[in-house]
Amino acid sequence: MPSNPSTAWLKRAEGLIGPAYKRLAQALEAAIAQGELQAGDQIPAQREVARLVGVDFTTVTRAYALARERGLIEGTTGRGTFVRSQTGEDEAGLVDLSMNLPPQPRSLNLSALLRETTGAVLARTDPAVLLAYHPGAGSLAQRAAAASWLAPTLGEIAPERVLIGSGAQTALSALLELLAAPGDAIIVEALTYPGLLTAAARRGLHVIPCPMDAEGLEPGALARLCAAHAPRAIYCNPTFQNPTTATMSQARREAIAAVAKAAAVPILEDDAYGLLPAAPLPALASLWPEGVFHIATTAKTLSPGLRIAFVVAPEDRVAETTRALHAIAQMPAPLMAAVVTAWIRDGDALRVLDGVRREAVERRRLAAELLPAAVGGPESLHIWLDLPSGWSRGRLPEAARARGLSLVDAESFRAPGVTREGVRLSLGAPGKAATLARALRELAGLLTAGPA
Repeated sequence: MPSNPSTAWLKRAEGLIGPAYKRLAQALEAAIAQGELQAGDQIPAQREVARLVGVDFTTVTRAYALARERGLIEGTTGRGTFVRSQTGEDEAGLVDLSMNLPPQPRSLNLSALLRETTGAVLARTDPAVLLAYHPGAGSLAQRAAAASWLAPTLGEIAPERVLIGSGAQTALSALLELLAAPGDAIIVEALTYPGLLTAAARRGLHVIPCPMDAEGLEPGALARLCAAHAPRAIYCNPTFQNPTTATMSQARREAIAAVAKAAAVPILEDDAYGLLPAAPLPALASLWPEGVFHIATTAKTLSPGLRIAFVVAPEDRVAETTRALHAIAQMPAPLMAAVVTAWIRDGDALRVLDGVRREAVERRRLAAELLPAAVGGPESLHIWLDLPSGWSRGRLPEAARARGLSLVDAESFRAPGVTREGVRLSLGAPGKAATLARALRELAGLLTAGPA
């Protein structure tokens, strides 16, 4: 099989199932999605692919035609076939319901706002400062801005407790390094964030799933697991839980904090969606500040391109948390941290958050009309659908892909030993609400028809 960069993607078809032309189109799509092929890259002529793969010319013609229908490639007479440039408005190909992104607020021009803020930062800051290494976990001004941003869920907190990190995944990895050694146990939700599962596996941790109900972790089950396994940490996502959208009530939060405190087990509170509700609920870190490590991120409330995380550590563990963050990633990108700080201080961050929230509410309302069986809060960026009867594991995403939809099912989220089935549908990834509506109607029709 070829090793040349322009043909290496053909290897991806070997592990796929289905007709040869579909496997080739899927291999091309995966190579583009994962960055193996970039916009403008030329791909081989159809006869060359047929020779390399060992299929007939007609098969490759069908594969290229399917790729064109999905908006992946374009041909120029006399020049060849190239990977097509994608834009935010280009949704001619597969509609993505798998990536959990905040929808772009229609009331704001984020590009113009970013250019304006970046220009202002560069005008008042020596570029040499922005391009240098920065010790610690953010300046006092950045930490104070972050503390004010988190006030709706955490209340008033000392800026010295807030650390600026380079993304929530980085922060989770650093905190697992801090709290647990290889072989130690941690408790997680039965269906949980895949990034946490990956980080725990790389650390060699024993992951114990805790049963969940409509509000997330069950306090009684959590208490029993703490007593039986002496875990080093409890991980949870208390608001719009990923993937089930379960949200802990005030009473449930108090119960979970009480269980953890009684067992002396610290909590990793991944509060990526905590600021999205119109009336945010108190964070677990506000109920037990001595034992909760709180992680918030701008990726779900402002923009995924602003890879900034805010870590609020217990007061007596700030220094070691700072060292742990520094060991994983020396510092957040200074320019991005400066932009986020400026947005918070100037009120732009609240405007963006309000715009994201309004768009999320509209999309969630649309999803409720088209898929009434799915669950999710009114401002949730995603919804959860338990697998309807008759569908076998993995079959729904496969059937949806055949209709031009990309879904992610429970397999990505299951902790060891968990068998629950379902799909998470992300509402923010399609650039246009009209595209989302078409996708949800297509999915509703597929569910009504049932598995073929």
